[in-house]
Amino acid sequence: MTGRGEVNMKMLFRLAGLVLLFLTGVLSTSCVSENERQKGEEEANVIAEPDLTAEAAAWADSVTGSLTLQKRIGQLFMPAVYSVGDSQNMALIADYVERLGVGGLVLLKGKAASASEIADTLDVIAPLGLFMAIDAENGLSMRFEDAPKFPWNSEISPDVNEVVMFDYGREMARECSIAGINMILGPVMDVTPTGKEYLRGANRSFGGDAERVGRLGTAYSRGLESGGVMSVAKHFPGHGAAATDSHKGLAVVDRSREELLKTDLLPFRAYVNGGLSGVMVGHIYAPALDGIERPASFSPVIMDSLLRRQMKFKGLILTDALNMKGARGFTAADALGSGADMVLAPLHTEDAMVEVRDAVERGELSEETISDRCRRVLFYKYLRGIVGRKPAGRVPWNEKALHTGADTIRVLLRRGLKD
Repeated sequence: MTGRGEVNMKMLFRLAGLVLLFLTGVLSTSCVSENERQKGEEEANVIAEPDLTAEAAAWADSVTGSLTLQKRIGQLFMPAVYSVGDSQNMALIADYVERLGVGGLVLLKGKAASASEIADTLDVIAPLGLFMAIDAENGLSMRFEDAPKFPWNSEISPDVNEVVMFDYGREMARECSIAGINMILGPVMDVTPTGKEYLRGANRSFGGDAERVGRLGTAYSRGLESGGVMSVAKHFPGHGAAATDSHKGLAVVDRSREELLKTDLLPFRAYVNGGLSGVMVGHIYAPALDGIERPASFSPVIMDSLLRRQMKFKGLILTDALNMKGARGFTAADALGSGADMVLAPLHTEDAMVEVRDAVERGELSEETISDRCRRVLFYKYLRGIVGRKPAGRVPWNEKALHTGADTIRVLLRRGLKD
């Protein structure tokens, strides 16, 4: 009995050791995976390595100095076009690029397949590259009928954390690389007051918790940029508490400066502190920030003094679409003179460009300002591999590949990932 008992005990100890070894391996692998993920997020928190930043700055400065005033002005415009491949639309795009020399395009309704076709054409006809931008609050399906659909921001599980949002951003960047997109006009960083309808689209906001909005939006942006796609947080200084939709008129946010600082501006501060790339300024009047009744998108107090100087934002400042009624009465020249680097979707692009040139010739807008804006635009094009250096390479169009990976992210966004 004693001998057999000793054998059994030895076998039990040996089995316990094997189980312990297995569990240690699993935990170790889990820790490595999590550490790698955190490392990836930290790396995405930095705009670029110092040597690449210096290289991009030198290239942008050199090219800006070689461009005529008209070409520098062109780089500051991003007209809106439909994502369709018919001859009429392609001719319009070619005219924008070859004759007017625009710096980017905002893609509207259509197909991802057509966007890829447009991107292929631009690779040939646009020597300075173009930002190819799109709204994607529930994925590329917000504009593309053949793209994967994700939950709206308001539908995302309360259990979702930064890890899931980072992975969501990475998946979006992967899909963008197939469709030829290099800029997402998002995330929406607006904070919606509890019980109040969100006038810019009820589903577009992450909700009323400013700190959560900042965490989720910043993590998503890091995922995008780690995958080579530029993010643009919107709608600065915050549209959530507005009583009017800026598509229909000037949105007014009647909050105290203290309320704005601790609520509406908090997510944008998190984004800026994360070293991310772009901010879209809305057609929003915030009396507590600027005593003159005008949209933030035309306010030097908000774009230059607050965002650029006080918050120390180094990236691109873009306007919301100038064809919206909230921008009525103001021009692209007004926006550029007030601190914007790029103007989106003017009603008439060529006329707006002429107005900018006329403002320079009248001395209302300095040529130095135009050069400064152009230099920053080119800097980010180089930094993102859009032009000037050998890009990582765009994935060829493949509709099946576009949808690969979407299901996993959809489940995580719906269910969350509990700590």
